[in-house]
Amino acid sequence: MDKTFPSASAAIEGMHDGMALMSGGFGLCGNPENLIQAIHAAGHKDIDVISNNCGIDGKGLGILLDAGQVRSMTGSYVGENKTFERLFLSGELKVTLVPQGTLAERIRAGGAGIGGFYTPTGYGTPIAEGKEVREIDGRWYVLETPLKADFAIVKAWKGDRHGNLVYRYTANNFNQAMATAGAVTIAEVEELVEPGELDPNFIHTPGIFVDRIIQGPSYEKPIEFRTTKEG
Repeated sequence: MDKTFPSASAAIEGMHDGMALMSGGFGLCGNPENLIQAIHAAGHKDIDVISNNCGIDGKGLGILLDAGQVRSMTGSYVGENKTFERLFLSGELKVTLVPQGTLAERIRAGGAGIGGFYTPTGYGTPIAEGKEVREIDGRWYVLETPLKADFAIVKAWKGDRHGNLVYRYTANNFNQAMATAGAVTIAEVEELVEPGELDPNFIHTPGIFVDRIIQGPSYEKPIEFRTTKEG
């Protein structure tokens, strides 16, 4: 089945105000840049974002945040975005902070159809407030529930027309788990190849999880902190 779409704007058809949106990426690495730009251009509002972080000012998901399109954010790291800080402190943005490993596992659980899991992370802290806790083998654990979304947007290095995806190095990050946890998963790739060209032994996300795929026309791949060493 050919799942390719001609553009990012065509691929996000059906998105709506108030949607839950998972977006892959870690910092600015592995961000679905073209799909984020298309969502911004479409003007969808009141988006409940699930992502490790919300980009930085003017980059990544920060584009949506700057435009007032994000209603809430569930993530694990928020320290590089001044707009995020302002909206959070003013109460204009609802924020749910989740330990990074727990966030990854909650997303994986959502994609795997697991109803919940127990983790020792966060026990005895505000993270555990209002949640079920249980003692197992002498250690206390917190019950965490799965995360799912109406749409998941992910970015891969290569993909084929059937939606099989290969990620490259760190850009894998949350993309692989999120691809399984969206009711509709939309992937953008740097290189689109024909079915059969990808080595099946190295496919990270099977096409069964991907509903739509585009080849991104360009990538900025911005760097958060450029560190250089004087010769």
